[in-house]
Amino acid sequence: MNQKSLRVLEFNKIVDILKTKVSSSLGLKYIENLTPSSDYEEVRYMLEETSQAQGILLKRGSLGLNGIHDVEDKAKRAEIGASLDPGSLIKIADTLRVARNLKNTLASSEEEEFNYPVIQGLSNSLYVYRDVEDKIYNAIVSEIEISDNASSELRDIRRRIVQKNQSIRSKLNSIISSTTYQKYLQDAIISVRGDRFVVPVKAEYRSYVSGIIHDQSSSGATLFIEPMSIVDMNNELRQLRLKEQEEIERILAELSALVGEISHDIISNQEILGKLDFAFAKGKLSIAMKAVEPNLNEDKFINIKAGRHPLLDAETVVANDIYLGRDFHTLLITGPNTGGKTVTIKTVGLFALMTQSGLHIPANYGSSMCVFDNVFADIGDEQSIEQSLSTFSSHMTNIVSILKDVTENSLVIFDELGAGTDPIEGASLAIAILEDVKMAGAKCIATTHYTELKNYALTKEGVENAAVEFDVDTLSPTYRLLMGIPGKSNAFEISKKLGLSDYIISRAREFIDDSNIELEDVIQEAEKSRLKAIEEREEAEKLKVEIEKVKQEYDERLAKITSQRDKLIEQAKSEAFRITRGAKEEVDNIIKELRQMENEIASKEKNRKIEALRKELSSSMGALQPSVESMIIPKVATKEIKNLKPGDEVKVITLNQNGSVVSVDERKKEAVVQIGIMKMTLPFKSLQKAKADVKTTVTKGTRSIIKSKSGRVKSEVDLRGMNLEEAIMEVDKYLDDACVAGLEYVTIIHGIGTGVLKSGIQEVLKKNKHVKSQRPGQYGEGGAGVTIAVLK
Repeated sequence: MNQKSLRVLEFNKIVDILKTKVSSSLGLKYIENLTPSSDYEEVRYMLEETSQAQGILLKRGSLGLNGIHDVEDKAKRAEIGASLDPGSLIKIADTLRVARNLKNTLASSEEEEFNYPVIQGLSNSLYVYRDVEDKIYNAIVSEIEISDNASSELRDIRRRIVQKNQSIRSKLNSIISSTTYQKYLQDAIISVRGDRFVVPVKAEYRSYVSGIIHDQSSSGATLFIEPMSIVDMNNELRQLRLKEQEEIERILAELSALVGEISHDIISNQEILGKLDFAFAKGKLSIAMKAVEPNLNEDKFINIKAGRHPLLDAETVVANDIYLGRDFHTLLITGPNTGGKTVTIKTVGLFALMTQSGLHIPANYGSSMCVFDNVFADIGDEQSIEQSLSTFSSHMTNIVSILKDVTENSLVIFDELGAGTDPIEGASLAIAILEDVKMAGAKCIATTHYTELKNYALTKEGVENAAVEFDVDTLSPTYRLLMGIPGKSNAFEISKKLGLSDYIISRAREFIDDSNIELEDVIQEAEKSRLKAIEEREEAEKLKVEIEKVKQEYDERLAKITSQRDKLIEQAKSEAFRITRGAKEEVDNIIKELRQMENEIASKEKNRKIEALRKELSSSMGALQPSVESMIIPKVATKEIKNLKPGDEVKVITLNQNGSVVSVDERKKEAVVQIGIMKMTLPFKSLQKAKADVKTTVTKGTRSIIKSKSGRVKSEVDLRGMNLEEAIMEVDKYLDDACVAGLEYVTIIHGIGTGVLKSGIQEVLKKNKHVKSQRPGQYGEGGAGVTIAVLK
């Protein structure tokens, strides 16, 4: 890239701003070597890198790049076995920490959309050594201090140093506080000279204090003496300090060896960290300038939308649309001095250099730039007294060198082309130069005051006029660029406003060629028409925007109403379906209940007939059935047992079984006796005291009864279809059998129905002597249709 063009277009100032955005010397190296590239793919990659860095900064904010150091030389020294100082090790640990944090921060996340392949490709290549980091931070407190935690040996040595210090100070305190020594001392203080503790002794009492002189005051009146009583202690302290230093050197050597083992990875990290720092510096610059990535094209055209010169105040700079390279390849900008012509052409040139350096440009989205093989610029007054060159000669020297190197892929910028010599010759020369550049196929943008060049642009294909706007009423430029029309110098209008006499201006007009005057008038009228057209267009644009806004609002309202209507219809359908389904379920339940009632009526009638037959049979058998009393009370009269109490062992005479008395009712002459798993209420006459040495036996007959009961009785009874009276009788009989069978808990199936059977059965269970507790059935046991009874 042409170095002179870089200078006159002030690309170095952009680089200086970019330098303020880096966080380390590693990134600074890349900025110092930054030059525009002519390779399309490289430029595209650099722009993408900047865009991704900008995106990450906008999404994540600051990335904490502070702490990156250039430690390449330190890593190389550690690799060859050198021992690094604490400061160098801390810098290496800091750099490893930043690399680790960057890698974690820039890692892809499933929780959010975070896809920046160029930047993440760099960060994923970073090496992480958390263990080395931690060992260095654990061992080193600062650049000059090693932590006690560096090793147990160091901690022990330092503890002994503290103890020895305390011993020496205690000894010296006893000396300086002694009445014997006080008159010999200059001050009752303890001093240190050369790492050894001393006391200040008056020179005239030197012979009275035995010890080693280490120093004296500038006046010679005070000698700093190490008393002989603490020489050995100072020697021991010195040895401890030497051991401390040796241990510190061992620790540093050990840490340096760890660094040496990973030196190649650290050096690799250095390069990647430098690139990341440089990339994020470009991203920060883009954010600061409110810049955008230009669309990169291969068709060699420029289309800048609302471009702003990056070195001017962003709040006051005027944005302009500039395009070149499609309908025309040469753009001539005319207009008065201080109107902004030079700023405009510098903006185009600087945008080209920034784009090809991978930097964003301060313009609006949709701006498009291309890649030039070179950017040539002839701007400013380059006259040199030493070389005896005039302004014109200096410009021509530069233009000659440009014309030698220009190609079809070049961008050429001329400021005041042909100025500094005779106007007629200068204009002709300028046209010839533009033609030569045009024939080479290069893109060219130039500024001029020559009317001949305005005519040239009007008549020549591929050449276009542009002008910087000037407000005659306020005598000030607006800095707006007007594409497609030539500008006026406005010399007569400006002079008139400044007070120049009308007759002088009239005389001046007489000396101008009529054709030129007519051209100026045509331009002026065209300018007025253009301004009016712009006003009308802006008004039309405002109306269009308002109409579109109103239309959008009505479209949104219509869409909202349609959506609400569909939603209401859907809700109505859903509600109707819910009501219909509820009604259907209710009808199904009624039909089910009617069928159950029909079955229950038929079943009750059947059960009523069965119960009547059972009662008739029972009554006919009643006279033949022996009473309980006759079965329990022995036939032979026995002596009634007395003084029974709970816990007594008794024998049931008729059953020939022993049992234990549970409770006694003296009034009724009865006792509740536990025989095995059965409890029976028996009269005193059927009992007698059991002998202690007689074993309790169960007769073969009783055992067979219990066995037959336990094998025949089920763990559940089904009462469904019975009325309450029938169910109570069935439950009482079933509970007796279940108790004899030794069942722990039973299931009573009563169904749900109207709830009368369920509640009646539960009341019976509460009063039954065999039932310990009851509970409703759970899921899998029968639910509300059963009751579980736990037997005693």
